Amino acid sequence: MTLEDLVRLRRARDRMDRDYAEPLDVPALARTALMSSGHFSRSFRAAFGETPYSYLMTRRIERAKALLRRGDLSVTEVCFEVGCTSLGSFSSRFTELVGESPSAYRNRRHDESAAIPPCVAKIRTRPVRSARPPADPGGTGQERRSGTRPPPVA
Repeated sequence: MTLEDLVRLRRARDRMDRDYAEPLDVPALARTALMSSGHFSRSFRAAFGETPYSYLMTRRIERAKALLRRGDLSVTEVCFEVGCTSLGSFSSRFTELVGESPSAYRNRRHDESAAIPPCVAKIRTRPVRSARPPADPGGTGQERRSGTRPPPVA
């Protein structure tokens, strides 16, 4: 991957950070990076360790956590405020990343984060995805298809 590719990928990632509440899709982000959709998705994952959609949803969930901590918006309002169009998908993804439902998160006390500077709180409270199984080191694709590793070649 060239330095120019990384600069263009960063431009698309910055757009996701800035416009997370807008309806962004891979083709639009790929245009921002001046790449085809497929090349953009592969390159983004190689550069940043997650898919563009996954990165965007993580940003949205981070913002949703801040809005839910304030407590003045309903879960549905927060869902739409951060750019999600499906309450069910939002709730599922929130629960997957945060470990509790948006309603439970909203109802829990969050006083402990009041004394933490925002820059530290962002790192401390960033949603973390569960670990994925290691990639198939042999490159055969066998593990992805069957869930088992092929026997070693002698």
